[in-house]
Amino acid sequence: MRLIFAGTPAVAVPSLDAIAASGHELVAVVTRPDAPAGRGRRLVRSPAGAWADERGIEVLTPEKPRDPEFQERLRELAPDCVPVVAYGALVPPAALEIPKHGWVNLHFSLLPAWRGAAPVQHAVLHGDEVTGASVFELEAGLDTGPVYGTLTDQIRFNDTSGDLLDRLAVEGAGLLVAVLDAIEAGTARAHTQPADGVTFAPKLTVDDARVRWDDPAFAVDRRIRACTPAPGAWTTLRDERLKLGPVRPVANAPQLKPGELLVERKQVLAGTATTPVQLGEVRAAGKKPMSATDWARGMRIEAGEKLS
Repeated sequence: MRLIFAGTPAVAVPSLDAIAASGHELVAVVTRPDAPAGRGRRLVRSPAGAWADERGIEVLTPEKPRDPEFQERLRELAPDCVPVVAYGALVPPAALEIPKHGWVNLHFSLLPAWRGAAPVQHAVLHGDEVTGASVFELEAGLDTGPVYGTLTDQIRFNDTSGDLLDRLAVEGAGLLVAVLDAIEAGTARAHTQPADGVTFAPKLTVDDARVRWDDPAFAVDRRIRACTPAPGAWTTLRDERLKLGPVRPVANAPQLKPGELLVERKQVLAGTATTPVQLGEVRAAGKKPMSATDWARGMRIEAGEKLS
């Protein structure tokens, strides 16, 4: 089929690689406009756009998909289908109607669970044991379209949202191509999503990423893993913000008050509502990440000090 791909971040790249190797004709990539990044705040192409640039494929960067100029270019390119992976903008009905076979979206959850921008983060945050990916027909509603196919994956006890998303991006790329192949062959069948089991996954905010030390250890662990790498879990000590990497709940440890620190020779513990957790990587403002033991040694943590 003649395809235009819509996607923006690095998790879209495995699907681009799979489509490029599939035999389908990729004529353009739609991505979000170049965005400022780094200390110099210079404009940087998205990972999907950079992938296309390297291969001499046309890149379309509309401010909004409802822009008339963008929709006219879509008509000129005449795609049979537009596969989508994490594009990052709502597509209006007028644009959805342009490809003969519509827009098909690879979404990183088992729909109708976790509709929205952050399905993987919410699956980790809420302690799901199994998640997966779905390929569905894009429509005006938020991730409500009929589903062509799914795959499942076990969430491992130490998975961060970044780990899980990277894995699903690779596995989902194969599912997306399989659906495109079936659409071309005329054998694809999309099934309406069930009315039961709908949950929503809005983008996690910086406030969501603040560690609640009065939560049980398992909830502290989940929140930090869900917010790794973005937006980045954090807490404060001595009125200064600290970013935290994944922690490990510790059984048979001294009882500590929520947030209370205990520095031992080979580990740093922080109290929760239940058992303490062992801190992993710590990043103080303006400094490089370091192990919790090195950080605590430099800070000269006093007995009874608390993270808050």
